[in-house]
Amino acid sequence: MPQSDQGAAKDRYALIPRTAIFLRRGDEYLLLKGAPSKRLWAGKYNGVGGHVERGEDLLSAARRELLEETGLAADLWLCGTVLVDAGQTGIGLFVFCGENAEGEIKTGAEGSVEWVNRNKISALPVVEDLPALLEKIHAMKRGDPPFAARSYYDENDRLNLVFAA
Repeated sequence: MPQSDQGAAKDRYALIPRTAIFLRRGDEYLLLKGAPSKRLWAGKYNGVGGHVERGEDLLSAARRELLEETGLAADLWLCGTVLVDAGQTGIGLFVFCGENAEGEIKTGAEGSVEWVNRNKISALPVVEDLPALLEKIHAMKRGDPPFAARSYYDENDRLNLVFAA
């Protein structure tokens, strides 16, 4: 279908695709602690990930982001999607899980990466949605259907992460 027939309109989201990758090793997850110089999430723990570049598919983008930010390669699969309401623009967050990491961990401009036991995450400075996402991911097994969720801030500026039933 040509671009003119895609139904793009001002009353619909313009969607920006991003990836989030959570490698797991038993009860541990590889998390990125944002560099102090980062504009967003400085000093906070989050998954690894970033923007999908034009011409990339989602899995290739996740693999690239993982390698760029951690120095690792892993067996990745799509475990969920989150539609983030950011006003007239939406963020399509494609969440990947991974296991069997290979390579040497490196630290880059985005921050430092480290394996964190999931029981210690509540004591760390984390991005707002990380605890709920990790709880959902930790309950999943490879081959489970991907989850679907939406994320938005309410009138009191509280984050709401709602998983589809």
